Amino acid sequence: MFHLPSLPSWLPGLSSLEWGSSLLDSLLQGLVGALGVLVLNSLLKVYFFVGCANDPQRRSQKERLQAQWTSMEMVHLAGLTLFLTIVGARVAALVVLEFSLRAVSTLLSLGKGSQDTTERLQLYLLCQYSLGCGLACGLSFLQEGAPHRTLNLLLSLGLATLLGWGAWRLQRHVCRLYELHSSQQYCGVCLGLLANAYGLPGLLGRALAVAFAVGDLAAVALINQDFLTTSEAVRFWTPLTICYTLLVIYMQEEQRQHPGMQGQVQTVLVRMAGLFLLLLTVGRWLDLLGILASLLGELWCLVGTRALLDLCQIQDFPSQRPSVSTPSQALPSTPAQPQKPAPS
Repeated sequence: MFHLPSLPSWLPGLSSLEWGSSLLDSLLQGLVGALGVLVLNSLLKVYFFVGCANDPQRRSQKERLQAQWTSMEMVHLAGLTLFLTIVGARVAALVVLEFSLRAVSTLLSLGKGSQDTTERLQLYLLCQYSLGCGLACGLSFLQEGAPHRTLNLLLSLGLATLLGWGAWRLQRHVCRLYELHSSQQYCGVCLGLLANAYGLPGLLGRALAVAFAVGDLAAVALINQDFLTTSEAVRFWTPLTICYTLLVIYMQEEQRQHPGMQGQVQTVLVRMAGLFLLLLTVGRWLDLLGILASLLGELWCLVGTRALLDLCQIQDFPSQRPSVSTPSQALPSTPAQPQKPAPS
């Protein structure tokens, strides 16, 4: 009897199937990275909106944020997913290491003043594309060689979707109802933000520290996989370290002179040009396409956070811890009772 071969017996032999599986894994990693950026962006928007809503002098900035949130959020997520999918693990690892060195240098130069808090917020806004690359690198390294890699990435995507959806819903709730609920005092979420919104930057800072620590370890491991000998690794890491050190020095001076959006765009162009020249000598041609994708991804994230970056530059934004009123201050003052004359 004529017998057709089973499907699994010939499908694994197709080279196109392996390429398609790798593309699917890259797409899933890009989606997880983009959703991680969505969580960070949503929580930062919540913090900035609460700070503007609690201050009557920032009414125009609050209205600007509300107008921005109603447009093209899903388009921004889709575009970031595309850039993180095509960037490649090698270039993503270089982006993560470069931002980590820049972040450490910036944080070491900060103190505890309000201006330093503003610079921390600005650093959180500027790390979005690097965070997506770090999450993608971490997943690529942790799932390498796993027997059910695609299934594991799907589970990671499910968790990331749940977190992203929750952060997005919180952002929409705060944008529409925070002022009403905080004044009427009947929403637990809004009351919690009214009392504890000042703690959001610290929470985000600790979460970002963990994410970038994992991303840096994964980035170093992914880059070292391409070297067969120690001499090859030294020939790569030596110019990379020199290039990154010069970039950090230049960017710190450039941000002092040009703190606005124009300075940020110039910083992105200089960083990507430095990586491009470095990879021309020690990289591969696919890495050059990844540099172009990284440039577009960085500019894409800058456009999405322009209103928040402008708010950081316009004034000393960081919201202060609300003062708790004492019961005597909360009670209305009662008129003084006339004293009765003493009996004679």
